[in-house]
Amino acid sequence: MPAEAIDTLVIGGGQAGLVMSYRLKQRGIAHLVLERQRIAERWRSERWDGLKFQFPNWSVRLPDFPFPQTEPDAFATSDEIVKFIAAFADFAAPPIRCGVEVTRLRRGDGSARFIAETADGPIEANNVVVATGPYQRALMPDLLRDHPVFQVHASGYKNPDQLPPGAVLVVGAGASGAQIAEELHRAGRRVYLAVGQHTRMPRRYRGHDLTWWFSTLRLFHMTPEQRGPIRVNPAITGADGGHTIDFRGFAADGITLLGRMQAARDGVLDIAPGLAETLANGDTGYVNFLDMMDAYVERHGLNLPDDPAARAVLADPPCVTAPLPRLDLRKERVGAVIWATGYGVDFGWIDIPVKDARGEPVHRGGITSVPGLYFLGLQWLSKMYSAFLSGVGDDAAVLADHIAARR
Repeated sequence: MPAEAIDTLVIGGGQAGLVMSYRLKQRGIAHLVLERQRIAERWRSERWDGLKFQFPNWSVRLPDFPFPQTEPDAFATSDEIVKFIAAFADFAAPPIRCGVEVTRLRRGDGSARFIAETADGPIEANNVVVATGPYQRALMPDLLRDHPVFQVHASGYKNPDQLPPGAVLVVGAGASGAQIAEELHRAGRRVYLAVGQHTRMPRRYRGHDLTWWFSTLRLFHMTPEQRGPIRVNPAITGADGGHTIDFRGFAADGITLLGRMQAARDGVLDIAPGLAETLANGDTGYVNFLDMMDAYVERHGLNLPDDPAARAVLADPPCVTAPLPRLDLRKERVGAVIWATGYGVDFGWIDIPVKDARGEPVHRGGITSVPGLYFLGLQWLSKMYSAFLSGVGDDAAVLADHIAARR
């Protein structure tokens, strides 16, 4: 079958692919966007019903397209984010084909051009931008592979009614795990929450949301080289109007905290020691961040109210001072396990030597060593906010300029 030819091919029709198309259109570069399912598919099918976005409405935007809202300090639902991305697609009017999956990307025989293989036939391009996002492969440990308990990754969780009766074990206390655990607790479920290494930050401090602080301190512009050793995203939430996640507070409300899952046998989970130390480490990072904000206020003479309540520390609850060394799922009548254990990339379909030993793309700011091959929308692509709605546009502009220069 003869290959269709295009100057630039964008693979992925989520926020990154749509924004890439918008930047290419601004520069008059002919291109095509392929999306294997629907626009913003992961937002549509891999988010739970009660999810609240982590960033306040006033901060949400795509290039030349702010989030429409009447409550700037509120937090959007996943449905509202889907509608926003779909509205941006109408605004940007990308040349997109939905329902077309790229099964293989390779170099052309004896050519510098790329060949994207699809069920509809091959597409040949001078440039390819892979914009398939950072949440491609749900990471789900197989500790309980031989146990009949109901298990689901956070990407497949929808609501409490989806789960069988009984207590629920949530493994992972990042943003998703913490918000899901709270939702289940409010629904009347008995909840166990396994807490590992985490980054805890205040939802608001001295009259401003955390997003304002990150912008003011220019942390969103932090580069991968400036990133610290901790590789976990902050545990923050927009649920219930947004509040600071405090795991001791979770325990005071009735959620049982556990340490890191270590091993399992016959439905009995061995739990690693050190839960108190884990919480203390999270507190240290939290206090250090408060100190950073206070220092900025002092240095710039800002007239912001004091916030002593943010430094209050609850006493360690019994589940921390005398932590469970193991959890017997049958004995504790645990009916479901939710793995909020993060995501990995899946670029096995890219048949070009551009990946490292872990299968992750090797690039600098999304530009690879293979002329004409780019990546967009990955976490820390060039800066902290590279994968955020409000940040992907900057990276897309850089890549579009690079493509234009190649022409």
